[in-house]
Amino acid sequence: MTEVSQQQWGEVSGVGSVDRWTLQSSAVRVEVLTLGAIIRSLSCRGSDGRMEDVVLGYDDLQGYVSDKRYMGAVVGRVANRIAGGRFEVEGKEYQLEINNGPNALHGGLHGFNKAIWHATAVEDGVQLSLTSPDGDQGYPGEVNVSVSYTLQGETLTAEYRAWSTKTTPINLTNHSYFNLSGQVHNAANIYDHQVSINAQSYLPVDGTSIPTGEIRAVDGTPFDLRQQTLIGPRLNEVPGPGFDHNFCLSGPKDPWTVRHAARVCHQASGRVLEVSTSQPGVQFYTANVLDGSITGKNGSRYGKHCSFCLETQNWPDAVNQASFPDCLLRPGVDYQHVTHFTFTTV
Repeated sequence: MTEVSQQQWGEVSGVGSVDRWTLQSSAVRVEVLTLGAIIRSLSCRGSDGRMEDVVLGYDDLQGYVSDKRYMGAVVGRVANRIAGGRFEVEGKEYQLEINNGPNALHGGLHGFNKAIWHATAVEDGVQLSLTSPDGDQGYPGEVNVSVSYTLQGETLTAEYRAWSTKTTPINLTNHSYFNLSGQVHNAANIYDHQVSINAQSYLPVDGTSIPTGEIRAVDGTPFDLRQQTLIGPRLNEVPGPGFDHNFCLSGPKDPWTVRHAARVCHQASGRVLEVSTSQPGVQFYTANVLDGSITGKNGSRYGKHCSFCLETQNWPDAVNQASFPDCLLRPGVDYQHVTHFTFTTV
């Protein structure tokens, strides 16, 4: 049985009130904000039985209002990057806001992570909903979006749905930064974490992190994470500052089929995170651009490689790459996908 509670957490000037929802099972405790549908904290047990928070974030609301790294937020309309912020749909060209080098990232300067969502209680959790107007951040169509967070025992489930009045690209995900040591108040690095990702191939990227269009086999590359791999030594082999790549998940391509995506283990604490999803990809990101300038929970400074993200998603820049899975949501069609985060111990 999951206990669900709600309380007001603060006020965003000129925008509105922000609530904090708490989901508590026998194994996991989750706090969710109506700002950005943010997972503010997620506490689970280590092998010593102690509950510790394993997601990065801030102590107060102002931290999230000012945040530029999408800590714990739902990002959209389109997660990840769109090359040049440009795309064409049904013969019409669209130009989005540019907010990541020459590209558009995670929905724009005022994406879903900065909106206040409407929340209602559901069985074992909370459903958050949002209406994105036609032309929002340059995207076509009015889109109604919802994400339901439900907690059952050791598993947190995020289920996303959306409907649009016009054909529009969409790609929703959660952008939580994890450190399974339980030391997010003093997160040094994740070098002692082990990761495996259920992917036979990945997407190489150009100098601005846009996929080149090639779907490359992981065999014989540093991106072969099919077996449990210690992150620290492997980061030394990856070109560039670290992992920030889409892994093409193995298994059925049916968008309704949930498949195993990834497993991360922290032996010292005994914590294990397993992720499964109906999405065709997962972006494995190792917090490469965090540089100690962000003051997080309990005054901690979040530095490079202090955490990891597993962003279940459609493939980046799919709206411009015909060989990638279709990311267009058409009127009358129900966009829906689900991701499960399961927290256990070794």
